[in-house]
Amino acid sequence: MTDKPIPIDLVPFAEMLDGGREFLRAWAKEGGPASYFVNPKALGADPALFGIALVDAARHAAAAWGKALGHSQDEMLARIWEGFDAERTAPTNDLPLPVAVARKDD
Repeated sequence: MTDKPIPIDLVPFAEMLDGGREFLRAWAKEGGPASYFVNPKALGADPALFGIALVDAARHAAAAWGKALGHSQDEMLARIWEGFDAERTAPTNDLPLPVAVARKDD
């Protein structure tokens, strides 16, 4: 495993991303915590929009895991909801975590 971050290649999806703004970047350490960088301005003033985006992301992730592992999307989504519920019930990290605020022009 490399020590440098390896970005997901978005070049094939450039047309799909046209006009979009990045609002979330996430990094996971093997056997360790994950780090998240959120730009709320990209979504709008209402935090509920982030919740909607997370549910959409969960559905996309379920499709990806299903395809990668040869399981149904529904089965993978159920497992993702189990993870959501477990983390909401007993968070693995105490808050507050370090917070990076987007620049004014972002």
